[in-house]
Amino acid sequence: MMEMIFEMLSYPFMVRAFTVGALVALCSALLGVSLVLKRYSMIGDGLSHVGFGALAIAASLNMAPLAAAIPVVIAAAVLLLRIRGNSRIKGDAAIALISTSSLAIGVMVISMTTGMNTDVYNYMFGSILAMSEEDVLLSVVMAVIVLVLFVFFYHKIFAITFDETFAQATGVKADLYNTLIAVLTAVTIVLGMRMMGALLISSLIIFPALTSMRVCKTFRSVIINSAVISVVCLAAGITVSYVWATPAGASVVMANITALLIYSLIGLIRNKGK
Repeated sequence: MMEMIFEMLSYPFMVRAFTVGALVALCSALLGVSLVLKRYSMIGDGLSHVGFGALAIAASLNMAPLAAAIPVVIAAAVLLLRIRGNSRIKGDAAIALISTSSLAIGVMVISMTTGMNTDVYNYMFGSILAMSEEDVLLSVVMAVIVLVLFVFFYHKIFAITFDETFAQATGVKADLYNTLIAVLTAVTIVLGMRMMGALLISSLIIFPALTSMRVCKTFRSVIINSAVISVVCLAAGITVSYVWATPAGASVVMANITALLIYSLIGLIRNKGK
């Protein structure tokens, strides 16, 4: 077992995958708890499609993909909040509108420029080989910023997650912190797309939170447990991908599904015991 671990870590691309993957998984898990509790978890799926469209356009213009996609996806996240709060188009309909439009634009741009090449395939389905050293540096910096902001504003995020109306009544600027959550989610989505792919990155937001809620009862315990589950499943998925040559993103998702089934069984046994 140890020999296999040392062998994996002897490859620079595996070190990059574990480094970026662990940070993205941690960010996704922390933000995912609030998004799931606020019934807005599918924002990750919508933003990943926006990210794909932005990456497709960046690739066709020979621009740095991540640097170009981050501001576009942040703008889409803020737009989603505005549509959700001030329009007749609500929640899931707003997400579907923006995500399908962005995906269609991305596919059109690809079809008229580079075609379905390896880079585009990696953006759709993810690849641990796709991350360059520049991507890793940008990902680490942005992920650390996300984690610091989440920890610093933890109590405000907690307040608007459980009772936004009461939080506003006590002076908390709910719109500001909802925007903060959306922006942090947008950054996390873009950072994770290289490895997980646009079609699977939202799983990192949804699965750890739902898994933790099968057993844990308090917000803090769900947050901590989600973070641990997300990082462990990420490491397990990448290891499976390396050993059996399976797609990295799909392997991570399968690890999360396994964790969800185990925690659901534990929760069921615990409830029957009571």
